[in-house]
Amino acid sequence: MKVNGTPYRSIWFDDASGVVQIIDQRWLPYEFRIADLVTLEEFATAIRDMWVRGAPLIGATAAWGVAGEMARDASDAALDKAHAVLGATRPTAINLLWALDRMRAALRPLPEADRAGAAHRLAREIADEDVEINRMIGVHGLELIRQIAARKPAGEPVRLLTHCNAGWIATVDWGTATSPMYQAHDAGIPLHVWVDETRPRNQGALTSWELGSHGVPHTYITDNAGGHLMQHGLVDMVITGTDRTTRRGDVCNKIGTYLKALAARDNGVPFYVALPSPTIDWTVDDGVAEIPIEDRPEREVTHVQGTAVGGGIGVVQVTPEGTSGGNPAFDVTPNRLVTGLITERGVCEASPEGLAALFHERAFASG
Repeated sequence: MKVNGTPYRSIWFDDASGVVQIIDQRWLPYEFRIADLVTLEEFATAIRDMWVRGAPLIGATAAWGVAGEMARDASDAALDKAHAVLGATRPTAINLLWALDRMRAALRPLPEADRAGAAHRLAREIADEDVEINRMIGVHGLELIRQIAARKPAGEPVRLLTHCNAGWIATVDWGTATSPMYQAHDAGIPLHVWVDETRPRNQGALTSWELGSHGVPHTYITDNAGGHLMQHGLVDMVITGTDRTTRRGDVCNKIGTYLKALAARDNGVPFYVALPSPTIDWTVDDGVAEIPIEDRPEREVTHVQGTAVGGGIGVVQVTPEGTSGGNPAFDVTPNRLVTGLITERGVCEASPEGLAALFHERAFASG
């Protein structure tokens, strides 16, 4: 996607400097900054402290982190250390361990002399795969939007609601929930997107920044406005992303997603989840009982970052002194509330049978 007319991915290897570079999302949507990642600890910090965020991007960043470590030390000990250090950064998004396991499995059998080059190639491959996966999610999601548009009066926009930021900066490119939006907009289908602010980190602002950069009409709303909009017939479809999806189709996503699904069910609004297949955890069945939910620092709840009226980025406290903040980062939406899963292979129902029909080789391999 483009920033001020220049195409970017969210992470890339800069051939000129020989280092991995990222869009440092701590400063968005206020400033666009690029950061270099070199050491293993820098990669770990970038994931843990959300310089990068979004399950697919976390996985790609971890892969590049392993590649960087192999360029410095290609021993078994260094490979295991990279896996352990990066794997401990964030517990919920399954793409992290998926990418780390894939890197280690591919590199372990190789002679140490071959590991650095192989790691670099595989990290690049994982990033490129993510771009194509998300593009195809958009292709299949576009058809759902076309169907809604065909039922509406000519010129009336399809009204979509999304939660958190499942955009291109949460992936390597295109995004998951936003990919159908971009492709529908580019196809000339009138759209209007309701963008949840998504407290506590206000990641809806990132979605607004993205959509605005691409020219997609949108409105930034409070998290709690979605149910009201659905009650009044102002939402045609909800699309969210996912950080981990169980083999039966339970969806773990940013906190507040479950409430959107409940409101959608009560008002007969289709609730779709954009699902890259590396986000499926084939080892987990019951998402509510089995998926670990990350508890993040309370300061993310008690303080808010923004731009001051006079200019400059600052942080303000929004709670009384001494008030603690609870910050579960995710919740789980049971499969019964999900209308369908939009994957790179097509749209399926949120069920063991639906997922197995599209990904039979993976479902079979998981037992």
